[in-house]
Amino acid sequence: MNLFEQLKSLQEIGLEKIRNSKDIQELEKVRVNIVGKKGQLTEILHSMKDVSKEERPKIGQQVNKLRDIFQKELEETKQSLLQVALNKRLEGEKIDVTLPGRRIMAGAKHPINIILDDLEAFFIGMGYQVVQGPEIETDHYCFEMMNLPKNHPARDMQETFYIDEENLLRTQTSGDQARVLEVHDFSKGPLKMVGPGKVYRRDDDDATHSHQFQQMEGLVVDKNVTMSDLKGTLELIAKHEFGADRKTRLRPSYFPFTEPSVEMDVSCFNCNGTGCGICKNTGWIEVLGAGMVHPNVLKNAGIDPEVYGGFAFGVGLDRFAILKYGVSDIRDFYTNDIRFLSQFRKEED
Repeated sequence: MNLFEQLKSLQEIGLEKIRNSKDIQELEKVRVNIVGKKGQLTEILHSMKDVSKEERPKIGQQVNKLRDIFQKELEETKQSLLQVALNKRLEGEKIDVTLPGRRIMAGAKHPINIILDDLEAFFIGMGYQVVQGPEIETDHYCFEMMNLPKNHPARDMQETFYIDEENLLRTQTSGDQARVLEVHDFSKGPLKMVGPGKVYRRDDDDATHSHQFQQMEGLVVDKNVTMSDLKGTLELIAKHEFGADRKTRLRPSYFPFTEPSVEMDVSCFNCNGTGCGICKNTGWIEVLGAGMVHPNVLKNAGIDPEVYGGFAFGVGLDRFAILKYGVSDIRDFYTNDIRFLSQFRKEED
């Protein structure tokens, strides 16, 4: 078989193999076998040394023409196979846009933060300022400024985490009040503030106690502030958090930084005051402590108690959350169980 016959045969067989390639990989093998450096067309070129000088130009033209034919057919077949592969992939990855979408589970605000944000907005609406002080407090501001000098027996009421002789993890946010009292300019108006934040006490953790909890203390100081002002404020807090139909009562108590001191109860929101397990069949639930600012607290801040008076109250945000949401174990607030926390997503909305 001469070279012209070989070229004709190669054209027929080569085009058939190209067109019958099932995928890109098979097509590439065909290409290498036909027009590659060691392919059949290259071998024919190498055998031209045995051809007469008269026929060489004709065979060279035929080889170049055949190479162009193969290149064109290879490219067309390649594009066709790529389109087939793409269509197959698109079919496999097809999305039914009529199907309902998957709900993205967003995080929920922590129940204590819900109470905190709600109370902050409530007090800001009443003209209070929100003040936040350091969690590592000094003995001076946490105790001495609040009428608890060293060796005062009332300090035994608050088991404290001391860092050294002067610094401690605050047991109450009262230090915020003391700091503001020292610098407040009463010529510009009364002092009305709340101080929210974490507090720490050496307590055994159980269903109703925690060594760390959230507190919000409030303070109002001005001329002619009376117990009636305190009672009205506490009633507003109770009705805002626990419902407008809640009744309140004040009971005498003792706190070293207030005199007189009271504890406030609200009528049970579960039984509406008739008696149940939540209120221990009394019809009342204790929610906070309060009182009129002790004169010594004012004196310690350089304020004349003969001219100015005030009231203070302390709200346990964890306790408010327990009562409002009916949580039986305070530890649920701190274990980060998503099943528990997700219950409050609607409350946040």
